[in-house]
Amino acid sequence: MELKGKKILVTGGSAGYGKGIASVLAKAGAEVWITGRNEQKLQETAAELSVHAVCADVTKPADWDRVFDAMGGDIDVLINNAGAGGALVPVSQQKDEDIISTININLTGTILGCARAARIMENRKSGTIINISSVCALYAWPAWSVYTAAKAGLAKFSHGLYTELRPHGVRVTCLTPSWGQTNFNNAANISGASENPELAAQCTKPEELGVLVREVLETPDHLAIPDVVIQPVIQDICPM
Repeated sequence: MELKGKKILVTGGSAGYGKGIASVLAKAGAEVWITGRNEQKLQETAAELSVHAVCADVTKPADWDRVFDAMGGDIDVLINNAGAGGALVPVSQQKDEDIISTININLTGTILGCARAARIMENRKSGTIINISSVCALYAWPAWSVYTAAKAGLAKFSHGLYTELRPHGVRVTCLTPSWGQTNFNNAANISGASENPELAAQCTKPEELGVLVREVLETPDHLAIPDVVIQPVIQDICPM
């Protein structure tokens, strides 16, 4: 895919991985749109990166409709990056509303966006969807069970969507990152990087993930990359 002039939507684009992805793709000449729930932060990021912005909640169907209307009902690339860890406590301590919220923002919201993008891309016989999962979809840790379920569901949904869209010339990739230099990583303190600057410097930078996304998009159109996993060498996953 030649990125110059392509219409690309990045959800959760005001910070972290989303911002890094939007930055790299905008520099490549794409017409980038970002969404987020914090209007002020979203507009500040949009001004910084010279991209478009629409304040939206991915869990709300009406917000998805507003975003696609703002884009003129056309899209070349959808990057579902929005997500949240939710309440990081054992399932026995989870409140019902927290469980539902975690599933909605990490899984249901992505499916809502994919359904709308798929209709457009099927008709035009081209396009790419990249769903950002998590290493939690591959392994298990205490207190992450609900988030893990959502991200694992996202991975399998991506595979199913790939089989549906492949005959129409549309590609779907599930991108699975791990420790990163993001607010999510720091808030959850999942790597200890917030207290260790040297460790933090070896985690994935948002712009580095953006470069990987760009490379996936620039893969020749007759080739597909259903899955990509990236993790810093400093991270020890045991058992692997």
